[in-house]
Formats: sequence, structure tokens, C-alpha cells
Amino acid sequence: MKSKNNESEKEQELKDKNVEEIQEETPQVEEAADETVETPTEQDEVAVKMDELAAELEEQRDKYLRLAAEYDNFRKRTLKEKSELILNGGEKTLNSILPVVDDFERALSNMEKATDVQAVKEGIDLIYNKFISVLAQNGVKKIETENQPLDTDYHEAIAVVPAPTEEQKGKILDCVQPGYTLNEKVLRHSKVVVGE
Repeated sequence: MKSKNNESEKEQELKDKNVEEIQEETPQVEEAADETVETPTEQDEVAVKMDELAAELEEQRDKYLRLAAEYDNFRKRTLKEKSELILNGGEKTLNSILPVVDDFERALSNMEKATDVQAVKEGIDLIYNKFISVLAQNGVKKIETENQPLDTDYHEAIAVVPAPTEEQKGKILDCVQPGYTLNEKVLRHSKVVVGE
């Protein structure tokens, strides 16, 4: 009988153990059920977040398109201003030269009637000086060459001749064609003869 009691006690213990295991699993099922209840809420939050991000993306895209259009308009406007500046940039300079042209026209008409060559020469000298003055006002300067050492940034040696003295070696002896600068930039190099 003891063995039957032992067996029944063992069976009872097993049953109790199974009940405990089932009870332990039940809260997990309930917890899982709680999680499934929370999942739709999380999905709603994710959907709301995605909508917010989509709206922000659309706003950024709109800003980008407006900025790109604004930059394109700026680029076109500056190109137009630059082309106008190139076309009309010399207007001030040309207006300052027109009085010199008027003086040349008067000198040419007077040369036909003039009998005094010295007066014509003086008139031409005055016009030349006025023209050089107008060029200087517009930033054009003559490059100095007389007794200057050869500077390839400003001078172009077209001939080399023996120097008459030791002091003149490497220096400019003659200027064949004068050079000019415009605001420190070389417009035309001076063509010079250099002593060696």
C-alpha cells in the first residue's frame, strides 16, 4: 500500500507541478496579449512619425527648389550685368577721348589753311599732351625705358647690341615702340634694344 500511496503522491506532485507550470505560462500569455494590444498603438506612433517626416521632407524639398530657382535667377542676372558691363564698360573712356578727336578734327581743318608750320606743330603737341592726360586719367601709363635695366615683365627685347660702356650692359639703349600699363597691368610691352 505504501507503494500505491507513494505513486499517488508522486502523481499528485506531478499534477501540482503541471498546474504551477500552466499558471506560470498564463501570465506570459496575458503579457503577450498586452503586447499585441500595445502594437497597434506603436504602429500608430510610427505612422504619425512617418507622416511628420514626410511633411518635413516635402518642406525641405520645397526650400531646395526655391533656393535652386533663386540661384539660377541670380546667375542669369549677373551674366546679363556682366555682358552689359563688357558692352558698355568703355563708355566713360570713350567719352573722355571724344574732345581729343574734336581737337584733331579742328587741327586737320586748320592745317589746310595754315601757313605757319610752327603753329601747327604746337597745336599737334597740345593735342598729344591732352590725349596722354586723358589716358592717364583712365589709368593708362607709359612704361619707362630710358636707362632702365631690362625687365621682361614690362619690356620685350627685339635686339641686343654691344654696349658702348660697361654701365650700360644689361640696360635698355633704345625704345623702338613704347609700352603701356592699365592700372599696373601690362597692355603692351615696350619693344626695346638692350646692350650687352
